[in-house]
Amino acid sequence: MQRRNVFPNELKRLLKCAPEQIARPSDANDFNLIVTVTLSTSLLATVVGATLPGDWGAFGAYLIGGISLAVLAVGSTAPGLLRVATDRLARVNPEYRRRIARHEAGHFLVGYALGVPVGSYDLGIDQSHVNFMESKLERKIFQGAKLSESEMLPLAVVSMSGVAAEAMEFDEVMGQSADLYDLQRILNRVDPKLSDASQQELTRWAVFQAASILKTNKSAWDTLTEKMLDGASVVECLKTIESTAP
Repeated sequence: MQRRNVFPNELKRLLKCAPEQIARPSDANDFNLIVTVTLSTSLLATVVGATLPGDWGAFGAYLIGGISLAVLAVGSTAPGLLRVATDRLARVNPEYRRRIARHEAGHFLVGYALGVPVGSYDLGIDQSHVNFMESKLERKIFQGAKLSESEMLPLAVVSMSGVAAEAMEFDEVMGQSADLYDLQRILNRVDPKLSDASQQELTRWAVFQAASILKTNKSAWDTLTEKMLDGASVVECLKTIESTAP
């Protein structure tokens, strides 16, 4: 593979999400949590105030009403703690599970297309990932071995393929943190070291390459997503790709 400079307008033609939004964490889950907590605690406070006698009702309603204020306080002072709750709330939503499946199917399909073999995958809560075979990817990174640019390029594309998948399908990306972390871990091993500007250009190129592969293999990506949602084995997923790829 050979990389080149990819212009923002080129990405825009492939993505539903604005390119500049890709690396920006979404606050949609935070908003949904705050709304859910506020509505549920307001309703519960009303019920408690109406059912418990005398001062007990007023005191109970007061305590319950303070929960939403506590959530806001945690969000402003320790957002990492709030992130755990927002992620768990989002994952009970069937649409969010489908988003995860699209993201992980993107990793799976692009990895297959670039010769990075898949060992396993998981769409479970707090565990969603595609695990690539250690011999191709993990061993080089975890053992601290340096990567040449030719070795790094396909790994960079695979790393950003989940982000590309979400950006092609949705108005915002929610699962970019792990992908960007993996990409940075790969870039840190490149010899010679890339400048910050080169890393930014490479990230844009990797998203573009991944999105191009997914667009070309849209039918396989769609079918693979459904198979992964059904819990198909890796072998079944591979057969699906082979039977539907152009």
